[in-house]
Amino acid sequence: MPDEIQDRAGVPVLVCDPAGPPIATEQDALDLIGASFLGATVVAVPASRLDASFFTLGTRFAGEVMQKFVNYRLRLAVVGDISAHLATSSALRALVEESNRADHVWFVPDLDALDDRLRALTDRPGRRPA
Repeated sequence: MPDEIQDRAGVPVLVCDPAGPPIATEQDALDLIGASFLGATVVAVPASRLDASFFTLGTRFAGEVMQKFVNYRLRLAVVGDISAHLATSSALRALVEESNRADHVWFVPDLDALDDRLRALTDRPGRRPA
């Protein structure tokens, strides 16, 4: 399946192919941002496509990628099991917990969980859809 824009819980989401190219540089992240300009407001990236440096906070790669999405007013959803990374880094656990409390970057186990987050976001009074 190629990267494609899907309607998920009433929100246009660029769902990235798990078999797609790795995201290992800021340019790779910008390429996804560019692809989202075809109408998506959320980009769902499989955790497996993120370079291991994303999960090693000392590299600053995660912060750079996340900031790019925020700057372009897009939501980023990292989709998949990251438990092995969480087990080795309390800083990463804190980042994931903090991110999941906000509206811009989410770490979710699967697309169904992303759908739940999107529905909850659009159901809040005074909030506009993603």
